[in-house]
Amino acid sequence: MDQYWTLIGFGPTGWGDDIAWGVLVTVSLALATLPIGLVFGFLLSLAKQSDDRYLTLSADIYTTIFRGLPELLTLFVVYFGANGLLRSFTQATGLPDLALSSFVSGMIALGFVFSAFASEVFLSAFRAIPPGQREGAAALGLRPSRIMLLVIVPQLIRIALPGLANLWMNLLKDTALVSVIGLADIMRQAGIAARVTREPFLFFGVAIVLYLVLTMASSVAIGGIDRWAKRGDMAK
Repeated sequence: MDQYWTLIGFGPTGWGDDIAWGVLVTVSLALATLPIGLVFGFLLSLAKQSDDRYLTLSADIYTTIFRGLPELLTLFVVYFGANGLLRSFTQATGLPDLALSSFVSGMIALGFVFSAFASEVFLSAFRAIPPGQREGAAALGLRPSRIMLLVIVPQLIRIALPGLANLWMNLLKDTALVSVIGLADIMRQAGIAARVTREPFLFFGVAIVLYLVLTMASSVAIGGIDRWAKRGDMAK
């Protein structure tokens, strides 16, 4: 037992520092991807409700592609495909070499996937808001931008939150995929430690505990956001 504590401890003889760095990378990647996915998902949901047929079609094609492709394949396309295009571009123009890092590639790929699913969550939330809300606000003389900000968005957040919470949990787990392109996240650090020490059960067990801790912490945070979003209903 003392040997195990030494292996997962901090310092020159333990892997605790590396695992802790993996936790930081995992959380950073998920948090960096979240706003990208939310913003693009929201814009896609607006595009799907647009009167412009081509805009609606484009949004539908986007979501069909990135909801249908495996996340790992999307990651490979972004990492290898985009870097291949950048390499060809720099060779043709004589510019300094350009390349997407593993972190940026993971953020873009997971952002594509998250936004595609988030657009459907937002779209369902939009449809759950009675049309009379918008019509009543317009009758009061509010501009469309003010109607969206003051009337629609507060209700949208409350309705969409459960679905977005599930997407966040999936995003947190999907960050493990980026380990295959060299990002030093929890899974990669645990895998390296397992190979070097020949203690796979120990280090993958540590990875299990860490992901569960992150999930539980997320649940607490989401619960707080949910209570904040419903504070008006609770006051009644």
